[in-house]
Amino acid sequence: MMDMQQRQRQLEQLVDDLLTEAKRCGATAAEAGVSSDAGLSLTVRMGEPETIEHTRDNGLGVTVYFGQRKGSASTSDLSPQAIRETVEAACNFARYTSEDVCAGLADESLMATNLPDLDLYHPWDLTVDDAIALATRCETAAREEDERIFNSEGATLNSHSGLHVYGNTHGFIGGYPSSRHSLSCAVVGKEDESMQRDYWYTLSRLSEQLESPEAVGQVAARRTVSRLGARPITTRQAPVIFQSDVAVGLLRSFIGAIRGSALYRKASFLLDTLGDQLFPDFVRIYEEPHLLRGLASAAYDNEGVATTHRSYIQDGLLQSYVLDSYAARKLGMQTTGNAGGVRNLRIDSGSLDLAGLLKKMDSGLLVTELMGQGLNMVTGDYSRGAAGFWVENGEIQYPVEEITIAGNLREMFMGLQEVGTDVETRSSVQTGSWLIDRMTIAGG
Repeated sequence: MMDMQQRQRQLEQLVDDLLTEAKRCGATAAEAGVSSDAGLSLTVRMGEPETIEHTRDNGLGVTVYFGQRKGSASTSDLSPQAIRETVEAACNFARYTSEDVCAGLADESLMATNLPDLDLYHPWDLTVDDAIALATRCETAAREEDERIFNSEGATLNSHSGLHVYGNTHGFIGGYPSSRHSLSCAVVGKEDESMQRDYWYTLSRLSEQLESPEAVGQVAARRTVSRLGARPITTRQAPVIFQSDVAVGLLRSFIGAIRGSALYRKASFLLDTLGDQLFPDFVRIYEEPHLLRGLASAAYDNEGVATTHRSYIQDGLLQSYVLDSYAARKLGMQTTGNAGGVRNLRIDSGSLDLAGLLKKMDSGLLVTELMGQGLNMVTGDYSRGAAGFWVENGEIQYPVEEITIAGNLREMFMGLQEVGTDVETRSSVQTGSWLIDRMTIAGG
């Protein structure tokens, strides 16, 4: 830890040097960020190491303001000469850009003053041999789980640690180290003429909280063989359950529609909906940026603004947009501390697990995979290729594929019947499965 503390002090000094150089060059304001990352990534396929990669990356970026003219530049070279050249480049860009009345640092009064330790840094003392052994155990478990597993795309282990420091000429400077580890496996199964591929993974800031290699491999294999014999279904309208790891995308789409950049460009189907009912009244959607060990936790956003617990949906009503300082000025509002995105987004669950949701749905489609990009953010029209399982009498009957599901996100949000207790925890966006009352399913 002492080495990381020393490195953080070095990067904080580097940021200070960047800001000092910017002021020396005549900038009226400036902000800078420096990052340093290192990691190990390897893949074992069919019992043999396929790729082994050590990474070590540095980067810095600086943005300067001459009044309301803005210029930015970046480099991966952290030498003193590179710092000077990067700042000079940013200043030259700023001198030739047009004035933008909304450009500038976030308001000084909003800077974070309390920087708690959110317990984000847990490095993994892992040798290459250890990593190969773990990935091999994972793939072996998948290949031995079922005789119908006949091929593998491999098991991949990633372990990365990094440090990021941000500062600006308001006098704010902050930084924190973080870590992230994962293990994944993808295999291919075959039965008669049917061939399917599926995967599973585990992810955490702490290596001790990862699922066992055997568990990851076994789930990957079971998911694969459960899809064998998949078939299309005829076109119909029916209830749909988005399995929790797929439902994450629905929440991301909601956030994208209330993001300031989409709103001031009038490119969102949720334009001018603040205070409107967008979900049933049992729905609460919120962010928890100070969650200990959270995958997106931070005490400040990318502009140094203090982050806060914030509800976006309360009792089904839209409470807040997602704004950085630029978007806020364009909209005549105040930043919500979301430069860089929403941090640890959550939606409250109901009382039913996935099996309970299936019984409540009775007959319909369980979606376990989505393909393609089929969202019109301006209208909310939603159409995606999908695969999953057809359900009758609350029980899975058979796997389905080569189908398309379609609807409108605003109607889908209001048609949300329940959120399951099977919460997806491997993402900074956490949700259980969603039961939606009705969508169009186009099949063969």
